[in-house]
Amino acid sequence: QVQLVESGGGLVQPGGSLRLSCAASGSIFSFYAVGWYRQAPGRQRELVAHIIRSSITNYADSVKGRFTISRDDAKNTMYLQMNSLKPEDTAVYFCNAQQSLYIPPRWGQGTQVTVSS
Repeated sequence: QVQLVESGGGLVQPGGSLRLSCAASGSIFSFYAVGWYRQAPGRQRELVAHIIRSSITNYADSVKGRFTISRDDAKNTMYLQMNSLKPEDTAVYFCNAQQSLYIPPRWGQGTQVTVSS
């Protein structure tokens, strides 16, 4: 089974940028969906952005226009470019890859993003 490892989190000031990476141990080219989720303390995990069937991209309303999800299938890696970060973006960010609707998704271990001055 594919293993996912996130990187790129850290502490950034409001208005700053970060790029998260999620490296997969195998090909995710044909996967039904890949995406990013986040979980802030005391809150449920929520969708940030995902790509379905390699062509349909969806974003949470709270990040539209600021975050961009992308993938490099040659490197088995997906990315989340986060610009104009706000304190409310502070959370643990997880990447997710689902091979098909009939197979449970795989999750990474998460990477902490903290937006604070």
